[in-house]
Amino acid sequence: MYTQEFAPEVELRKSKVVAALNAMNTDAILIGTNVNNYYMAGRVFSGYVYINREGYLHYYVKRPALLKGDNITYIRKPEDIPALLQEAGVATPTTIGLEMDFMSYSDIARLAKLFPDATATNGSGIMRYVRATKTAYEIEKTRISAQGHMSVYKSLQGIYHPGMTDIELQIEIEARLRRAGCLGIFRVAGPSMEVFMGSLISGDNADNPSPYDFAMGGAGLDSSLPGGCNGTVIEPGMSTMVDLCGNFTGYMTDISRTYSVGKLSDLAYRAHNCSVAIHHAIKDMARPGVKAADIYNLSRSMAEEAGLSEYFMGHNQQAGFMGHGVGIEINEAPVLAPRSRDVLEAGNIIAVEPKFVIPGTGAVGIENTYLITAEGCENLTDFCEDVMPLD
Repeated sequence: MYTQEFAPEVELRKSKVVAALNAMNTDAILIGTNVNNYYMAGRVFSGYVYINREGYLHYYVKRPALLKGDNITYIRKPEDIPALLQEAGVATPTTIGLEMDFMSYSDIARLAKLFPDATATNGSGIMRYVRATKTAYEIEKTRISAQGHMSVYKSLQGIYHPGMTDIELQIEIEARLRRAGCLGIFRVAGPSMEVFMGSLISGDNADNPSPYDFAMGGAGLDSSLPGGCNGTVIEPGMSTMVDLCGNFTGYMTDISRTYSVGKLSDLAYRAHNCSVAIHHAIKDMARPGVKAADIYNLSRSMAEEAGLSEYFMGHNQQAGFMGHGVGIEINEAPVLAPRSRDVLEAGNIIAVEPKFVIPGTGAVGIENTYLITAEGCENLTDFCEDVMPLD
């Protein structure tokens, strides 16, 4: 299933799940989504992972063929699992966690029937909590993504030509990302958000509200994907915010930078500088034990003190958060929002994105990815934070 080099990482992740199961008083968890299977196996496969609070871990695989390992059993259907557990001498659970947030109702009902005498509980939060604190292996994967991601953003000057549209620019940047090693897939948790390779927004398109819970909107190119670029011709005086995919290793970084053709308005530069100041204040503040809500409130208060609250995190429609965890998915825990109950822990990797939408100009501000350590906060995406010229 996994290489010998990855075996210690599986044991470490299993120990985190076991600790969470015991803390939640849950006997076992059965997972089967691509993201969590990848987390527990280091690869995506079709099938299930069973882990109990005593530390028993087994992979029940449907596809692909030819995977090998002592803890792998091929199955035709999930109904095979209970008998296999019994053969292995594993105690029948009285409580079983299932990924109720991310599987269909029919799949959950089917899996719950595997253990008719057990109480099925929502195990999605267990995996979300476990994945929120990254291991050294995951942190290194994120650093690699950060380097590739930054290298492309640093190379964007000179792509622009007069008459260029936002989608033409985005396609050129996407090509550079792919050539640099970006995998392209942009994993987002939950059924209500969709995105392709991220978002690039120029001018007043930033003020077009989106149905998705993103910091920036955009009308999109088609009503089937109403977000991001919409064919706007990039002209002098417009800002262009680039927020594109940073998945180079299976672990993502999240970077936004603001670019311009010619000069922007004074208000836009003032708002951009406020975004940078918020970042610096958060970097000084963020450390284990700090409440995520307090970080959001700091950013909101700084925007208000600067007289920019009506533009903060949107204008026509404002986002209800200012940052989020990143990892295998772009929207992991913790969430930096006013009602968030999350508390920062060492190993969290968070994206901080205090952005502003200025009518007549567009979106300004920056987004960086930070690692929370025992000593404080490290910027994994530390490069130019100014409004950068495209021309």
